[in-house]
Amino acid sequence: MADTGKLLRYSSPVNPAVFPHLTIVLLGIGIFFTAWFFVYEVTSTKQTRSLKKEIATAVVASIFSGFGIVFLLLTVGIYV
Repeated sequence: MADTGKLLRYSSPVNPAVFPHLTIVLLGIGIFFTAWFFVYEVTSTKQTRSLKKEIATAVVASIFSGFGIVFLLLTVGIYV
């Protein structure tokens, strides 16, 4: 392949028109798992708590919230 010297324009793998929808969905899921984590912590006793369940719930909540925040920033025009 010969190098023509032209740079190709970058195109996002996700259509920018769906950024607001992804923001709402991902943050909604993140808030749901965060609430589930807090309810689990408040309602469980020391004998019924499971570290694996706590870590799994916290990881899922943080992943969805993190990606939701990224798409929120992209929605408002802060490109990260």
